[in-house]
Amino acid sequence: MHCSALLSLTLMLVQLWPCSPSTQNHSARTTHQSLTAVRRVKRGWVWEPLFATEEQTSTVPVYVGQLKSDLDKQDGNLKYILTGEGAGSIFIIDENNGKIYVTQKLDREKKPFYTLRAQAINRSTQLPVEPESEFIIKVRDVNDHEPQFLDGPYVATVPEMSPEGTSVTQVTATDGDDPSYGNSARLLYSLIQGQPYFSVEPKTGVIRMASQMDRETKDQYLVIIQAKDMVGQAGAFSATATVTINLSDINDNPPKFQQRLYYMSVSEEAPVGTTVGKVFAEDSDTGENAAMNYFIEGDSSDAFDIITNNETQEGIILLKKRVDYESKRRYSIQAKVVNRYIDDRFLNEGPFEDKTIVKINVEDADEPPVFTLENYVMEIAEGAMSGSLVGVVTARDPDDDDCPVRYSIVHGMHLKGLFSINEHNGTIITTKPLDREIASWHNITVTATETRNPEKISEANVYIQVLDVNDHAPEFPKYYETFVCENAVSGQLIQSISAVDQDDSAEGHHFYFSLAQEATNNSRFTVKDNEDNTAGIFTAKSGFRRQEQFSFYLPILILDNGTPPLTSTNTLTITVCDCDTEVNTFYCRYGAFMYAMGLSTEALVAVLACILILLVFFLAIVAIRQQRKKSAFSEKMEEFRENIVRYDDEGGGEEDTEAFDISALRTRTVMRTHKPRKKVTTEIHSLYRQSLQVGPDSTVFRQFISEKLEEANTDPSAPPYDSLQTYALEGTGSLAGSLSSLGSNTSDADQSYDYLTDWGPHFKQLAGMYASHRSAGD
Repeated sequence: MHCSALLSLTLMLVQLWPCSPSTQNHSARTTHQSLTAVRRVKRGWVWEPLFATEEQTSTVPVYVGQLKSDLDKQDGNLKYILTGEGAGSIFIIDENNGKIYVTQKLDREKKPFYTLRAQAINRSTQLPVEPESEFIIKVRDVNDHEPQFLDGPYVATVPEMSPEGTSVTQVTATDGDDPSYGNSARLLYSLIQGQPYFSVEPKTGVIRMASQMDRETKDQYLVIIQAKDMVGQAGAFSATATVTINLSDINDNPPKFQQRLYYMSVSEEAPVGTTVGKVFAEDSDTGENAAMNYFIEGDSSDAFDIITNNETQEGIILLKKRVDYESKRRYSIQAKVVNRYIDDRFLNEGPFEDKTIVKINVEDADEPPVFTLENYVMEIAEGAMSGSLVGVVTARDPDDDDCPVRYSIVHGMHLKGLFSINEHNGTIITTKPLDREIASWHNITVTATETRNPEKISEANVYIQVLDVNDHAPEFPKYYETFVCENAVSGQLIQSISAVDQDDSAEGHHFYFSLAQEATNNSRFTVKDNEDNTAGIFTAKSGFRRQEQFSFYLPILILDNGTPPLTSTNTLTITVCDCDTEVNTFYCRYGAFMYAMGLSTEALVAVLACILILLVFFLAIVAIRQQRKKSAFSEKMEEFRENIVRYDDEGGGEEDTEAFDISALRTRTVMRTHKPRKKVTTEIHSLYRQSLQVGPDSTVFRQFISEKLEEANTDPSAPPYDSLQTYALEGTGSLAGSLSSLGSNTSDADQSYDYLTDWGPHFKQLAGMYASHRSAGD
């Protein structure tokens, strides 16, 4: 087949596939090449690239292009057939000449191209004269879509006072048209609202600061951005977006006090820490940029302080110490406020602080009286007469009216009746003499009360010292036990003495010792003062005889250094001992005792011997009595003691027992004649069995008890075991019967207790005891 004819297409460009299969792949590759009107010649088919315009609407089909085979002689012998996407519905072909028409509106955004197949056949033979060829019809784009801002609405934040050109944010619009064909999708951005503060880059949509702006003037701006396609040409579509731009705060404003002068007041009764008032400084900034601290400038006042309330940013003025209306009525302080966080970029614009003056007036209040001193110390000599002056306390009303005050003493138990105070002038006097040796200090509390307002009371402590007066003479500190041997020589030391004094001495005590005047001439002893508050007693002669004089009484004079000095005479008792030069204290005490009793040594030995004999005799009597008592009760301890068991309910076992001594019911005949145990028990058991048969109220039982009591009461030799006990009925009708051995005429050895094992677990221990007893007897 030869490709000899060419087809020129003028309205549309139609891409035709070559007639040879070997060229089909090449045709497929050319569908994505540049869509330019380049004339191409292929063997068998003549084709050129071609587009169909979208959005075209018409009541008649719109011509797209023409297919033609180079074998077509235009004699009507060839027939053109169109198949593939949209063939027969969207696209139709004139079978006579191969012209293609579009019958519907096309949308490139839904389907950008269609793949079709063309075939030419001979009408006579119905055979193809050309191989089937595939071609593509592309839909040409038209500007039928508006730009869209898909990410809106936009919100951006930029610091206030940012320099010109600072990037704020970027907006982006999209267009559904073909960006590779024409200008339908080429957008251009412009600023509709926001001048002169902001600008936008036309191609990128980046919004920038056009000038510096102050947040305190305006903190929010609404900027409208427009996007146009077709590069803004006439007939282009457009869309707008709103951008909210907030200015963030920076610390570019100092704090400012609302007032240049504040007036406040405080009562003189207000305690320390009282809130006097508040000051407030405004800061146009926000957040931590508005945080501030308050101070009191310099040393303007030591009575007030200021703190910062971090929540309200207020300065709170507090009372630092008590104020007094009468002393100072007005205060003037200077308060300062400073930004807590300072931006160094704005330091050149001035200090970020402010100052104000606060004037504070002190209000007068009815105050309690004030003592001239908080504590008073007074002195008075001991022994002073009642009514002696101790001292004076003074208090006054600090208010302007100077109300009179009344004084009183708060009496404690230990101070009752010792002091009194004049309620008008505060004079304190004694009500009885004071003794320093009992109490050297007295602490009292004095109150001062306003006469017109008794609720206004104040107190002061008064400390009264009782001054010492030398009213106690010195004396021996203890009783001295002094001995001297009969063979003592002259000048021998027999005793060292000292003295004590209850008085105080500012210079320390100093005592002087000497013999009393009446013993100076004929005394056999001398006193030597050691000048260290001690003295020694020495013998003045040699040799002493107890027979002549057993004791000596030596009067010793002691003088203190008080003003005036006091003396006392203390007697020292000296006992003569029968000893050598070394005194045996115990032997001397023993000898002194015997001498005082008027006994000699031989007499004392005789007395001790008599005492020893009496002691031995007494012990012998006690031993004999113990032996007699033991023999009198030996038989009683050997007699059998039986238990009468009382059962309130059947089957209680050994745990349900109440025992007593049956010997209290025995007759005196039994106690004297010692009848055999078997007969006695037989008699009692018989009576007891009879009582069980007739019950506890029978005459026999009562008669038995009465007889035994009578016998016990009339028997002088019976021990005091007589007692009356009431025994309830054991319980008649028990299948087990009585367990007591009183009713048995046989001995324990003659009885068999094997039946106890049949009575159950309650009698298990009893059965074991009797069984073991029987085994042992056997």
